[in-house]
Amino acid sequence: MSVLKVIEVLSNSDKSWEDATKKAVKHASKSVKNIRSVYVQDQSASVKDGEVTEYRVNLKITFEVN
Repeated sequence: MSVLKVIEVLSNSDKSWEDATKKAVKHASKSVKNIRSVYVQDQSASVKDGEVTEYRVNLKITFEVN
């Protein structure tokens, strides 16, 4: 019997949301196998003096546990 579980992964980057998302998926895939879906749950950015200094992405990952 297999069970689906959901975790959330938070990542940040000083480059872009895409980079922060890739880092989060890479981090999650090191410890989680059988990933079924990945959703961007939240995106935010820190801004200083009109410039983005950090991009943050929170992913919702569904995976199968055997």
